[in-house]
Amino acid sequence: MAQFTLEWKISSRDTGKLIREFLREQQISKTALTDIKFAGGGIFINDASVTVRHLLTEGEVLKVVFPPEEASMELLPNKLPLRIVYEDPYVMVVNKPPHQQSIPSRENRSDSLANALLFYYQSIGLNKTVHLVNRLDRDTSGLLVVAKHRHIHHLLSEQQKAGRLKRAYEAIVHGKLDMDSGTIDAPIGRKDDSIIERQVRLDGQKAVTHFRVIQEFGEWTHVWLQLETGRTHQIRVHLSHIGHPIVGDDLYGGKKVDISRQALHCRELSFWHPMDEKVLSFRAELPEDMKKILEKATF
Repeated sequence: MAQFTLEWKISSRDTGKLIREFLREQQISKTALTDIKFAGGGIFINDASVTVRHLLTEGEVLKVVFPPEEASMELLPNKLPLRIVYEDPYVMVVNKPPHQQSIPSRENRSDSLANALLFYYQSIGLNKTVHLVNRLDRDTSGLLVVAKHRHIHHLLSEQQKAGRLKRAYEAIVHGKLDMDSGTIDAPIGRKDDSIIERQVRLDGQKAVTHFRVIQEFGEWTHVWLQLETGRTHQIRVHLSHIGHPIVGDDLYGGKKVDISRQALHCRELSFWHPMDEKVLSFRAELPEDMKKILEKATF
């Protein structure tokens, strides 16, 4: 398969710039430039090889060829169900089911979403490693973005850091919230006696979650949530912190009532497509186990 390539026709605005400067403006990282130089890529002006010290001139065609990618030998392909919501040559959006890890673990090396994606890549002749831009906990369902190339992963990760990759969730929580909407701004860090559990703590990383009540059902409440930051277990920790743990989330105080996992689903996702230069937005219906809880609660 052809190597990933980017191409620009130089305008008068960029005349006199070093290629190094121009590529920095295109958000090509120093690490990527090093790989291009030493790992099988190249930089070309009108198909002639040049270095990043070349001064650009209006009308020239600049082409950057990235090194080939290969999947990690430690990631095993596995033919698993894969719910593809969107796909183009650069990105995919997938709807992860509950009870599936995003990436392999020591205990389970073959049943993750990444394993399924690698099998799919191989079936379509795409010799790439798997780049998950965002991840979901094993028992959280919903939308994830996958980059098909290392550079696209870098661009989308920068969006995520800047808060421009937006995610909205729905959850079913215990109890009745005091407010119909609000913001939880509480730092999160690792719990001292656990390698898994997180907690709100003063020396933690900044974490902000916005919430809005969708509907109340007596002892449960259906809640919409918007992440401003993306800390590990953020929504689960924040909801537990305000006294309303997610139904089914026994790690953070929830009870497994009519569901075998935390009732949390990534419902909406949007981002700026780095190549098509437009906003893409997606929605994923609630999975059946959460629908059943809500249907039962209405009777």
